[in-house]
Amino acid sequence: MAMTNDELVERLRTARRIVGFSGAGISTESGIPDFRSPGGVWTKYDPREFTFDRYVASADVRAKSWAMREAIFGQNVAPNAAHRAFAALEGDGRGAGVITQNIDGLHQDAGSRNVIEIHGTMRDVECIGHEPAFGTPDGCGFRKETEWAFDLIDNGDADPRCPTCGGIIKSATISFGQMMPTDAVDAAVELVESADLVIAVGSSLQVFPAADIPLMGKQAGAELVIVNDEPTPLDRAADQVVRGRAAEVLGPAVERALAS
Repeated sequence: MAMTNDELVERLRTARRIVGFSGAGISTESGIPDFRSPGGVWTKYDPREFTFDRYVASADVRAKSWAMREAIFGQNVAPNAAHRAFAALEGDGRGAGVITQNIDGLHQDAGSRNVIEIHGTMRDVECIGHEPAFGTPDGCGFRKETEWAFDLIDNGDADPRCPTCGGIIKSATISFGQMMPTDAVDAAVELVESADLVIAVGSSLQVFPAADIPLMGKQAGAELVIVNDEPTPLDRAADQVVRGRAAEVLGPAVERALAS
């Protein structure tokens, strides 16, 4: 059942250790297309092509993947009020950090320092080795900013290789069929279990294991607030559900809570 923003403001006002959990909905308000909505990324690209194993096996798939990444990366986007709200909470000492499913780096751009990117980041590329198997990267450790790969591609290298070992270069994001990084997931669970308030914003809470993380905070004793346009599977477990867009709900609520 949806509650009023006044109740959200009061929760923010009284909480002492707030952890954010954000999904694609927080960044669509900054102009980044999501993967499922009409006009989203997967209306232009077939997600079945971009599994980890297909990426490893096919230079053509890698070329299409770089084209998709460059189209997304080339957009001029900036953090919105929801990103800034989490940064403001952290700056005030109440925000313990943000766990995000997003790969765009907008939380950091907004000023958040403790950001756990459980699906990786599109701002870096990394070596995944020559023939990584079972969805597990097996690279030499080479990592560079994404612009490095785009420069090579723009200069005619359709399939950039690791300058250290010759392995395959891939965006430092988690692809379909790729194993989740255990260190990031472990850090996210530790953070959310330390919270007294978890705010899940702009996530369908349907992609697992990520969607389990806010519930772990609730099970460890935190209150759970869900801010989302559409119903989610965790709504019944939440202490408060607010229907609406992330920036329009969270921005004003945090501003009011910090002003009081």
